[in-house]
Amino acid sequence: MALWRIRATVDDRPGYLSVLTASLALRGVNILTVQVHTTEVGAVDDFLVDAPEQVTEAELHAAVERGRGRDCWVARSEARGLADEPTRVLGLAARLVRDPEAAGATLRTLLGADAVTWRPTPAAAPGGVGGTTMLLADPAGGGYELRRREPSFTPAEYARAQAVVELAATLGRRDTDRVTLVLPDGAEVSVRPATADDVPAVRELHVGCSARSRQRRYLSGAADPSPARLRRLLEPARGLTLLVTAGSGGAAEPVVAMANLLGEGDEAEAALLVRDDWQRRGLGSALLRRLLGHADRAGYAAVLLHVQAENTPMLRTLRRLDRPVTLERDGGVLTATLPLTPAEAGPAARVGVPAGRGPEGVRPAWPGRDAVAGLPAQRPGSS
Repeated sequence: MALWRIRATVDDRPGYLSVLTASLALRGVNILTVQVHTTEVGAVDDFLVDAPEQVTEAELHAAVERGRGRDCWVARSEARGLADEPTRVLGLAARLVRDPEAAGATLRTLLGADAVTWRPTPAAAPGGVGGTTMLLADPAGGGYELRRREPSFTPAEYARAQAVVELAATLGRRDTDRVTLVLPDGAEVSVRPATADDVPAVRELHVGCSARSRQRRYLSGAADPSPARLRRLLEPARGLTLLVTAGSGGAAEPVVAMANLLGEGDEAEAALLVRDDWQRRGLGSALLRRLLGHADRAGYAAVLLHVQAENTPMLRTLRRLDRPVTLERDGGVLTATLPLTPAEAGPAARVGVPAGRGPEGVRPAWPGRDAVAGLPAQRPGSS
């Protein structure tokens, strides 16, 4: 017996696939696996078959045509073709996780492409499906061009390939964003983007924080988020979540801080949670600066922070940013707005008072002559 791959378009009508399989069965061909690619012109069926040694490629072509298949392509296959397709794709994804630079080789293996070329300019018309050339947009910039002699690419293959490119771009960004920070006291921490796999470690972070720290982060009694909510926080639809680990950032290192940036419209909301023994060491300021940098690159107009009026450390952190900040009070909660677009207002806006409004437009956390830009002056002995 010999292994063959057969690809043919079959009208998506009841009974047509059975006619094709019956025609193959008359030649003693056993269908081992089948994948269906939906297209506008019909269903493209991709078969892995086991045929008698004496059956030739031409006979397989003829059997498919007698079974009402068209645009037939036949090629010899190898034993590795017997691997389950989802398992094969997961294996390629695991390879990509280990080496994000292997995107081109992964695409070649996934689609059996003859050539994969990356170009620094974006693909002019991504999604070249239906021919033997495929164009893919690279989220990191540029694009990929894939070519193979036959068979033609299908929309399903394009979707798989684009998912591979996006995975490689995501992994590349995470490697780029992974940094080591040296705090003012000389301690080293690692900062990296979060993933859904970090839920257990972040749960431990919450357990290690005092009730007061958790309440300052969530501004309510619901200071112990569920695993489902944590997953949404760690991988927001829009925005970024950063985690800080002590030391080298290895898998065994505990998470000591979390910084969230959640986007909505043209604004993003930032929030920090730092374990009590890591507070007042400059970590919050460093994390907030990184969130602001990300928000600026992403094109947000402003970043908002909701802060309890008694949360002196966070207000001090905002003051150290040396940025225009406006504050609005709602009961015991202050909303700090940090504009990211260049301000066209006069000096009043530069110190946190919106243009056209007097000092009463911003209510400082603590009234008094030492309040500047809506933030309390640093008290003697504070750090």
